[in-house]
Formats: sequence, structure tokens, C-alpha cells
Amino acid sequence: MIKTLTRTGNSLALVLDRPLLERTNIDENTQLEISTDGRVIVIAPVQDKKRAAKIKAIVADLDERYAGAFRRLAK
Repeated sequence: MIKTLTRTGNSLALVLDRPLLERTNIDENTQLEISTDGRVIVIAPVQDKKRAAKIKAIVADLDERYAGAFRRLAK
């Protein structure tokens, strides 16, 4: 998908089409995190910190419990 920016006052805006917003579960109330590496702009919904912490804990537990199996599988 190729888009162009739209002038809005002294700024430029990127208009995102409804199908794209629906596929990413973004609506007008979704907080977005915007980051860049200097070349690419990444726009993503803000992650729930509790959910991210829970997932991190689960992964750490799996790594602790199955580290040996993971090492053997990696060979």
C-alpha cells in the first residue's frame, strides 16, 4: 500500500484506511506507540504492561523448566 501525507495546518498527517485499522484492531480510542530507527517509522498499539509482564514471566518459567530440552532441540 502506498500512501501520501496530507497537510493539516502546519503538520502532515497520514490517513489510515478502515480495512487496515480493522485488521490491526485500532480505533479512535487506541493509544499508539510510534518509534523509528531513523529510516523506518513503526506505529503499534500500546501494549498492556500487566499482560506483557505476565507473558515475560511465563517465558522465564518455561526457560527455567525446559532449558535442557531447548538446548538439545537447538542442536
